Amino acid sequence: MALSYSSLLVLTGSKSSVVIDCQLGAPQVVYWRKKLNQVISPKMTSLLRQRQEAPASPMNEVPLTLSPTQGQGFTGHPGLSVSGNGDQWSLAPTIRNIVQHNDHHYTIVSLDIDRQIELEHTIVLDPATDVLSISSKVSNLHKNPITIHACAAATLPIASPFRHIIGFEGHWAGEFHTHEQDLHFGAYARENRRGRTSHDAFPGLIMRSKATTELVGEAFGFHLGWSGNHKILAEKMADGRAYVQLGELLLPGEIQLQHGESYSSPVLYACYSDQGLSGLSQQYHRYVRQHLIRTEVKNKPRPVHYNTWEGIYFKHDMTTLKELAERASNLGAERFVLDDGWFTDRNDDTAALGDWYVDHAFYPDGLGPLIDHVKAQGLEFGLWFEPEMVNPNSNLFRAHPDWVLSCEGNAQLGFRNQLVLDLTRTEVFNYLFERLDSLLSEYDISYVKWDMNRDINHPGDAKGKPAIHRQTQAFYQLVAALKANHPSVEIESCASGGGRADFGVLAHTDRIWTSDSNDALERLKIQKGFSYFFPPELMGSHVGPRDCHITHRHLSMEMRASVTLFGHMGMEMDLRELTDSEQIELRAMTALYKQHRNLVHSGDLFRLELPAYMHGLGIVAENKSHALFSYSLIECPPYTLPEQYLFAGLKAENHYKLDVIWPLKLSDNWPKSALFNFKTNLPDIDGQVFSGELLMQLGLQLPLLTPQSSLIFQLTAM
Repeated sequence: MALSYSSLLVLTGSKSSVVIDCQLGAPQVVYWRKKLNQVISPKMTSLLRQRQEAPASPMNEVPLTLSPTQGQGFTGHPGLSVSGNGDQWSLAPTIRNIVQHNDHHYTIVSLDIDRQIELEHTIVLDPATDVLSISSKVSNLHKNPITIHACAAATLPIASPFRHIIGFEGHWAGEFHTHEQDLHFGAYARENRRGRTSHDAFPGLIMRSKATTELVGEAFGFHLGWSGNHKILAEKMADGRAYVQLGELLLPGEIQLQHGESYSSPVLYACYSDQGLSGLSQQYHRYVRQHLIRTEVKNKPRPVHYNTWEGIYFKHDMTTLKELAERASNLGAERFVLDDGWFTDRNDDTAALGDWYVDHAFYPDGLGPLIDHVKAQGLEFGLWFEPEMVNPNSNLFRAHPDWVLSCEGNAQLGFRNQLVLDLTRTEVFNYLFERLDSLLSEYDISYVKWDMNRDINHPGDAKGKPAIHRQTQAFYQLVAALKANHPSVEIESCASGGGRADFGVLAHTDRIWTSDSNDALERLKIQKGFSYFFPPELMGSHVGPRDCHITHRHLSMEMRASVTLFGHMGMEMDLRELTDSEQIELRAMTALYKQHRNLVHSGDLFRLELPAYMHGLGIVAENKSHALFSYSLIECPPYTLPEQYLFAGLKAENHYKLDVIWPLKLSDNWPKSALFNFKTNLPDIDGQVFSGELLMQLGLQLPLLTPQSSLIFQLTAM
């Protein structure tokens, strides 16, 4: 129903309320925090928020709207910035209509009548998870064209207690690292211009209060669901107000709107929690599970992967692959993924990208015989692709050198011996669709690992216009078209590891390859950062070789395997090199994963507050009936014994049987002291019953283990 533009819009979830004031002609969020239980009025909010005229300041303070503009007099970073051949840069849209779709969903339409530019905000507060999704849409109703320089999804105010920033950074093989700093007078800004979500500037931000920890306190989360360039901004202005703003980063001249054309921002997914950082993550996880994971995927237990990459690289041999499939099945794998190297003349990473035809030198009868053998072992078959890329040394590039993104007169930047195909060209899109569709139709392929191994450094299209926005959309459209023809095929988002991980790509894919590093110690940090926004079932986590191929760190099977239980488990190594004891341990972990994956992929995740030399987390069933917790000793503690381990998320009144289920209770594997060669006192607590209250308040005294050791506890309500 249509409402008056003077309305005060109140959206209420299970734990939070959002109040949007539309009285001044432009929508502004005036309250977003704990759920309000009393009726409020525009007069109440106006009186409580009234700010006096300060010296050398505007008589009437410029409102902090969802899309503040220069035309409104806003002196912070504009949420909407445009230009044209007139004064379009000074637009100041005012509300013309508000449509209430239901109690949790509004559309606010504003118009600058002089400049004929329309602005539309779509706002949805998910009642079950309290995730607030907001996007902006700009339409040019004028006869003359305009250029969009910036159109943030939203600009949201931040109350004064929330001065502490958790940001995300990283690099290849070291994604999702976090950093913390205080919001100061001025701006905290992160920009990504790599053409994909990126390893170093994940589009997420958390604002917390000083007292907030993993388990208690208030926090706000922000995530932009977009797989291209982006900008994140948190600013404290001179007048004392603060805000967060996220949106797509547009290159010069990238978005030009003719009469009747529109631009829509990516969706900003924001969330408030008063249950600590883990509570914030749990709300995001529930949202992803309810709205982004396909029903078919959600209802199917996540199969154990075997991926060939770190086992054979480009050395494809039918006899070897068949043996690996047999060994993988024997170890408990349920899906066999043939990685890079299966297509024509792909002997290394310098050639053949783009030539998506099976290499008959390795596979004289095509992939059929291998797939048949894999399926005979009880395994699904998956295949690696990197569709957006082409090697200069390829038949495709030799035939169509103009099919790549480039900037005329500028030498292409060398990057993994490959260039980026221009998906915005119809002929390129059609070629890729035909090749992938043909292979998925010819062979029984149930899974695609979709890779993207380089940044887009020269993103010019055939007309010389920047094309990151349209390239990203074309990628989404290509995946969607293939899914439409092959709805049972699952697709993994991989980009040199976790370089394309966001809610935008999750609308089209079913798993994220978190990192190319299978080093278990590195994975503890990577997977912790990943968990702030993504649930465990989307997190590809593999047991790698005992000597990591990236860090060259030597790690035991006990340590490597323990890290994979709390994600979507897989193996990635030459299985022929496993010792008998390693095979026993790996087979045991796949059995544990299968036994507990329903809990891991549906429960509530709790990151534990532990010193830097320790790492721990837990997954607790929603009804508190059972739980899994992990403890990893990363390095020697600075004390004679480690500190107390406090469990979390349990029901205080419950009594829980505590079992140590990892490592295996064999003489060679049961943990030993770091200083002396004797057994720990773990058997004293193994199998005992404790109250949830004591486990959370008193906790467990941990034994002194050898660094790079892990324990996994199972708790079962009695």
